[in-house]
Amino acid sequence: METDKRLIIIVDDSPANLRLAKNVLSDKYRVATAPSAAKLFGILENNYPAIILLDIEMPDMNGFEVIKILKSKPETKNIPVIFLTVKAECDAELEGLSLGAVDYITKPFQPSLLLKRIELHMLIEIQRKSLSVQAAELKFFNDNLHAMVDGKIKDIRDLQDAMLKTIAELVEYRDDITGGHIERTQKGVRILIEEIKRCGVYSEEADGWNLGLLLRSCQLHDVGKISIRDSILRKPGKLAPDEFEEMKQHAVFGEKIIEKIESLTKENDFLKYAKIFAASHHEKWNGTGYPYGIKGHDIPLLGRIMAIADVYDALVSERPYKKAIPHDESVNIINEGSGTQFDPALVEVFTRVAGQFRN
Repeated sequence: METDKRLIIIVDDSPANLRLAKNVLSDKYRVATAPSAAKLFGILENNYPAIILLDIEMPDMNGFEVIKILKSKPETKNIPVIFLTVKAECDAELEGLSLGAVDYITKPFQPSLLLKRIELHMLIEIQRKSLSVQAAELKFFNDNLHAMVDGKIKDIRDLQDAMLKTIAELVEYRDDITGGHIERTQKGVRILIEEIKRCGVYSEEADGWNLGLLLRSCQLHDVGKISIRDSILRKPGKLAPDEFEEMKQHAVFGEKIIEKIESLTKENDFLKYAKIFAASHHEKWNGTGYPYGIKGHDIPLLGRIMAIADVYDALVSERPYKKAIPHDESVNIINEGSGTQFDPALVEVFTRVAGQFRN
């Protein structure tokens, strides 16, 4: 039935864009269109949409001004907002995310990509609401009912893991040339950390790590790619120098996105680990990496570990601009980078467990 469909509001001053988006989404959702901010606020008086698709450039009130109003009101602050934009500036995208937008979709948009992104954010919203319900239910349990509490905690952890996996899949869907990268690098990080703990390298720092939190948080190492334009992220070939400079900003964007989450919650090791992975996995031992050009032991140890797992997967994976490099040759390349690109001590660890990477 039509009334069973979730409501999506599309705000854009272009009638052509409104018609196209409505045609794409109407089979699965109820769609309301608004050519201006004033029309949007009128619709919201009697409707609570699942998602708002919001144009940035509008004559009377731009998208940034609109989202500030939405986030300031209790009745609308939790509605997910996705910006529709032709803007290419990284600062503008980062500003939108800082104001509370959950994603960007560049115009003109691809129908299949628009549908997929909507589906993923619908799933995230459902999981967020389910998590809130689960958390509220815990308040009613007596502290002595340990078994029941433990069961609920597991349910919440499972929901958190599902949300985390969904966010990681959203990043990978946008960067569809690197499918499976997040899962493979997670396995690589596990192999390296387990060997580090076994052989005692960097034991003073590594002994205090929570391996479970580390492995969950490392899935967010590329979360900053959600702020990179589709034309760059999905380019079927090697990036031009100016495009690569913009791509390099994903490390900064990832750090800032996690900092934004930190500002809204209590400090915890999961976010601390995630921010380190996001910000430092492209730094190099000799200081020629990005985004900050730090070197040696100034690079966080987790970043140095992820750098090896990340590069190994890039080497052995096929890309539109290169063939997959065989395992043995990839191991040699990483060994040759010891002392320049990679931490020499960690390269020795990697060499001992290289067979596990191949498997």
